[in-house]
Amino acid sequence: MKFEQIPIVLGTTATGKTGVSIALAKHIDGELINADARAIYRGMDIGTAKPSAGEQAQVPHHLIDVCDPTEIYDVKKFRHDVDQCINEIQSRNKVPIIVGGSTLYIKALTEGVFEGPGADSSLRQQFDDTPLETLYQQLNEVDSITTQRLKPNDRIRITRALEIFQLTGKSISEWQDEAKPLPYKFKKFGLWLDRAKLYERINQRVDLMVELGLVDEAKVLYPILKPGTPAYKTIGYQELFDHFKGHVSLEEAIDKIKQHTRNYAKRQLTWHRRDESITWIDVEAHLSQDCVDIILKTMA
Repeated sequence: MKFEQIPIVLGTTATGKTGVSIALAKHIDGELINADARAIYRGMDIGTAKPSAGEQAQVPHHLIDVCDPTEIYDVKKFRHDVDQCINEIQSRNKVPIIVGGSTLYIKALTEGVFEGPGADSSLRQQFDDTPLETLYQQLNEVDSITTQRLKPNDRIRITRALEIFQLTGKSISEWQDEAKPLPYKFKKFGLWLDRAKLYERINQRVDLMVELGLVDEAKVLYPILKPGTPAYKTIGYQELFDHFKGHVSLEEAIDKIKQHTRNYAKRQLTWHRRDESITWIDVEAHLSQDCVDIILKTMA
């Protein structure tokens, strides 16, 4: 089956993207490309709601378990890998399907992101020795657009934005305006669920994760992950790490996982709602096959 566009199945966490995308791939002889920024890590299976081994066996999956959680996998690498996957899949006369909820990753494909210069060790040391409040003020003076979208405590992104400005003489917001999307036609399909029902599903899924062994999975990761890294800060693990440190009880950690996941889903939905190019599908009103039919009809 041939399409001029590459479908992207997106949506907030816990809306059933895996089930719909697998059903779609079976119907159109497709292969799935992961666009979840945490499912790329090995050993982070339960907490990231990664497709199970059985689900992955049903249709080919790409960009899952591609690096260890101690490694850095950035959006530049993601764009390169997706481009390569699309070419390989299409060379086999299969249909590539992008699946995931990481808004930055989706944006990197469809709008483009600035692939900046490499890290400068001397600048990084200087930033490490400077109070975060001072760094935020410095960034605001040269790039208020970026500070408006960053949290004042986001040291990683604040220092990276300052680093880019000092190395290139141009703000990261200016560079991002000049970024280019990948050279493909994409069509976005967003899975939507009433917020109250979505939150209920999130709470139930977290309880299931705990039953499946999330705490033990986090215990394995805790000694090897460095605080502040993307893998360490993943929802579902960082809360348990706080429990291991004795800061909160296990019950409190689980409650925080639910709360933080609900907050994350709300941010995802807010981000996606700004995108008028998304075709929304109510997953409560449609079974997976119905969602597939809507996608196919829209792409026809």
